[in-house]
Amino acid sequence: MVAPRQLAAAARSILSCPADVNLVVDGVDDLLADRDELAMTDDDGRPVLACPSTSPLAAAATAGRSALLTVTSGLGPEGCRARDARITLAGRLSIAGHQDCECCGEERAEVSLQLNFVLLSRTHPGEPEQQYRVSLDHFGSSDHRLNRGFLQRSVEHANECHQDELRRAVAMTTGTRMADVVGVRLADLHPRQVEVIWVDPEGAKTRTISFDRPATSTEELGELLRARLHAGLC
Repeated sequence: MVAPRQLAAAARSILSCPADVNLVVDGVDDLLADRDELAMTDDDGRPVLACPSTSPLAAAATAGRSALLTVTSGLGPEGCRARDARITLAGRLSIAGHQDCECCGEERAEVSLQLNFVLLSRTHPGEPEQQYRVSLDHFGSSDHRLNRGFLQRSVEHANECHQDELRRAVAMTTGTRMADVVGVRLADLHPRQVEVIWVDPEGAKTRTISFDRPATSTEELGELLRARLHAGLC
């Protein structure tokens, strides 16, 4: 038997690191009439989807319609066993807020799914499917903010969007010319440490950087990364 806390940690990791998101809303046939895909974020265990304020999804949220959200795992590399999992979340839609899009200025609605059911499923080739009901109290616990999925997405974001800052950080801390730091990537991020891998004229190098204290929140983790890497990571 899997402990409720472990199930919740696994489910929250998938919510924070989705490979695919699918939403079915009661009474709405053409949910994606205004776009190609759903953009979802994990707000402390609560799924939040952004959409134009005039969209069918926003109208469904205003009406408080029931919905079923399926999230497939994006954990680990493609083809690994962690990818053979998904979570199914059921609840009622609501409008959590509004914001203006930074790209076009269009007002967008933040649609939240108020949960009443979470199911974790694992399906491996040649094995029977396993299904586990996840406790809502454990699923929404702040203990899972720094889950595996959040840490993976944080590393992916830094590596894809902050190469200049990472290269500058390595150059400053190693006394190497920035032009000689060919590429940098973070790996194996934990609340207590992160691994930095880079290439310079001497070849590939790796350094594990320990934080002054273990991070206890997503904001604190960002602060510790910035302090130890001397880089403007967000």
